[in-house]
Amino acid sequence: MTLIIDTFVQVAQDCPVTTGVVPTTKPSAKPSIHVLQYELLSADPYRYTIDDLIYEVHVRHKEYPEETVAKDADRIRAELFSKSHPCMRASTEQYRKFVEGTSSTPKLVYAMRNKRA
Repeated sequence: MTLIIDTFVQVAQDCPVTTGVVPTTKPSAKPSIHVLQYELLSADPYRYTIDDLIYEVHVRHKEYPEETVAKDADRIRAELFSKSHPCMRASTEQYRKFVEGTSSTPKLVYAMRNKRA
């Protein structure tokens, strides 16, 4: 596994959406994956690598007990990453600052396109 740091993933170039909204979950439902992603990233920006975020969301969404996570973290992670995962969703006010900025840090890359070019 290659660790990529100081990289900001921009929205795919063919994304039809021009603005983002804070994701929500129905009051009676458990938080969805996109809500968990948003909560974790907005509460602690820059803490997670993409793999760490996917893992943390997975164990929270599946509601693994803390004891199981502590004991079986390596097994859970191996099973989780034995298959591919969809790209992330992203949108914040800070997004525009990153993509319009002049600094070379962080490196800017685009997410995978929704359709082939």
